[in-house]
Amino acid sequence: MSKYLAQVVLILLTVGTVLAQDNTFPRIETSPAFMFIRTPTSFTAPNGTKFNESFNCAGGGGTFAYNFTSLLGIAADLGGCKYFGETVPALSSKLSGTDFTYMFGPRFTFRSASAFRPFFEVNFGGNRLSLSCNSGTPCSGITYTKDAFALTAGGGFDIKLSKKFALRLIQAEYLYTRFGNSCQFALCSDNNNQNSFRLKSGIVIGWGFPETEQPSASCSVQPSEVMVGEPITATATGSNFNPKHTLSYTWSATGGNVTGKGNTASIDTTGLAGGSYTVTAHITDAKMKKGGDASCSASYTVKEPPKNPPTMSCSGSPSSLQGGGSSTITCNCSSPDNIPVTVASWTATGGSVSGSGNTGTLNTSGASTGPITVTATCTDSRGLSSQASTQVTVENPPPPPPQASKLTDCDFSNMAKIKKPWRVDNECKGKLDDVAKNLQQNADNKLVIVGNADPSETRPYLAAERAVNSKAYLTSGEAQLGIDPSRIETRTDSAGTKTAEYWIEPAGATFSETGTQPVDESQVQAVPDHPTKKRAKAKQ
Repeated sequence: MSKYLAQVVLILLTVGTVLAQDNTFPRIETSPAFMFIRTPTSFTAPNGTKFNESFNCAGGGGTFAYNFTSLLGIAADLGGCKYFGETVPALSSKLSGTDFTYMFGPRFTFRSASAFRPFFEVNFGGNRLSLSCNSGTPCSGITYTKDAFALTAGGGFDIKLSKKFALRLIQAEYLYTRFGNSCQFALCSDNNNQNSFRLKSGIVIGWGFPETEQPSASCSVQPSEVMVGEPITATATGSNFNPKHTLSYTWSATGGNVTGKGNTASIDTTGLAGGSYTVTAHITDAKMKKGGDASCSASYTVKEPPKNPPTMSCSGSPSSLQGGGSSTITCNCSSPDNIPVTVASWTATGGSVSGSGNTGTLNTSGASTGPITVTATCTDSRGLSSQASTQVTVENPPPPPPQASKLTDCDFSNMAKIKKPWRVDNECKGKLDDVAKNLQQNADNKLVIVGNADPSETRPYLAAERAVNSKAYLTSGEAQLGIDPSRIETRTDSAGTKTAEYWIEPAGATFSETGTQPVDESQVQAVPDHPTKKRAKAKQ
């Protein structure tokens, strides 16, 4: 039985959740009803045989409920029924008596706009059972009365007849009682708990309905501000009308031509003078005998076309240039009122400017260094005008690119006399120390060493060796100068002297002395001060 009851409760909850809630509900409900209880039981006869019997109890009762909301309320349940000479064949006896319940608990009612209203409730309280054995053995003449805990859980369906009355078609509940093993009769002889089934049917009377809100309406317009000739859409929304009834709408406006269809209307503002106006909607429910209409209004503003002067902006390309060059000046002009415009009257504070349409050309020949302002005028067909300017800068001529310059040189004549014409002597080392200092103080500078040889000197690669040996002094650890070899380039020249020249090359400069050739340092290497005989021979 409990399995089927759970299924019924689940159906009630599902149906109630789907239905839209109705906010017009009574605060108090009374429901007199017919009541029927069927109690299945088992007992043991005096001869030791176990029997299963069911007993029926018929009567009536009522419920008093208070609703906090449309869904939730609390109910007090009272009921009583009578057993009419229930025969117990196994005992050869007849039982009679009464059963009275008094309980209360929460109730959930699912109200909707339809007449169908399912509900579900759970009640707790007490149960008084009075029994007597009227005839037969072994219980003839015995009476019994006992109070016990009782619980009901179930639900039913109401059919709404009018605002105040409803028919409780059926209410089915599980009834649980706990009389124990001491009641002496077959109703409870072998049961601590009794699981009964209770049915009710009756009427429901509602009291204390909340006041019904009167129909109302709200209006809106979109957009609320337009220019003359632009359309406006008005919308009306009704509240507290019967959703089952068809509503009619009547539209009117203090300005413009309004045409409405249902809850929306269109307002034509063509030819309307500037100002503020109002549109009004009247909503009517013809089926309502009293209070079946509502009105609303919304305001809108109509503006006349403004007379705005044109707007213009100008730009030059390029915006900076060398004197004598030209720049293209472009001016973009438009009218906020969509009026035709023209660009003319070109002027410049320097150079010369000529224009056609919205494009002009600035010629900077003879112009002084500095900014030149170019101005043009835009005029619409109504004679309204505006000016715009842009600046073009005439720059100073760029400085000449940096050049490599000779810092110093070394003379190898003395070393040639002692047959070491490649060697860097002390005087040359002093000069190279100054060269190293320049490179250390100017991290972006580079060095070009140009080696020379006299035509009378027959040693191969001597000019290259003088350049390579100078580089070795600057980069080797012997002098502790630590110059990065990648900053030094070695070259040879045909100057016909016993010298090496040292050229400083600043950042961005290019060594451009003609007649010099780069040294292949993989073929020509630095010669030590005291080369071996074999190496010296190879160099000769």
